[in-house]
Amino acid sequence: MSAEGGHGAVPTTGVETGQGERPSRRAWPLYEVFVRGKRGLNHVHVGSLHAADDEMALHNARDVYTRRNEGVSIWVVRAEAITASSPDEKDPFFAPSGDKVYRHPTFYAIPEEVPHL
Repeated sequence: MSAEGGHGAVPTTGVETGQGERPSRRAWPLYEVFVRGKRGLNHVHVGSLHAADDEMALHNARDVYTRRNEGVSIWVVRAEAITASSPDEKDPFFAPSGDKVYRHPTFYAIPEEVPHL
């Protein structure tokens, strides 16, 4: 007998518990969710969630992060697959590009026929 869940004494012998059939939620991988809004062109990070697989992550992201029809596209990415620079390393990481002035368009003549550049 077990009194788990506040339901009083429940017989547990001979009853399948489902344990071992699937991983617990704590073992599910973490996914990062990116949504592209109706008016935007870029996907924006909106949050994280745990899911058993990619399809479940996509469906859960839709249910959680686009409840009010905010998005037209969703990306879910396993957090372990993302490699990112650290904000603490900003200066040494991006400093090498500062001395390459030829990468800036100040040395190039832009034709007037080219709009929005």
